[in-house]
Amino acid sequence: MLFRDLMNVNPWQEMDHIREEMNRLFNSASRPAARFYPAMNIWTSQDAAVITAELPGYRTKDIQLSITNDELEIKGSRQQEALKDGEQYHRQERGYGEFERTLRLPFLVDTAKVDAKLENGILKLTLPRAEADKPKKIEIKTA
Repeated sequence: MLFRDLMNVNPWQEMDHIREEMNRLFNSASRPAARFYPAMNIWTSQDAAVITAELPGYRTKDIQLSITNDELEIKGSRQQEALKDGEQYHRQERGYGEFERTLRLPFLVDTAKVDAKLENGILKLTLPRAEADKPKKIEIKTA
């Protein structure tokens, strides 16, 4: 690069470019943390489990749920927002791409009665316990 070319370089633009590249590098290195995405809460009663998962910006068509035996699998994807011509990111912190998370459930679930709702970026799953998996009280007989 010639000296006259250096005079036309915007140092702030170059710093932004370096910052973006460093962010990209560190984000790809921190992918193991993605195994805990989305953040979830799980609570149970004798008859059901309830799971809430934070999925802001996702639509129902972006999320797939499946239950096999005692495992719940949640998959999803979100596309990067397209910028118009002449636009560039000043800061980009929201993630995009695909995720997949599998959780072991505390009991077998009656999959025919599962209820899943997505509201205000929170996915709420109500997972009724399978009748065959519910504890049975055993009566003790006297002789």
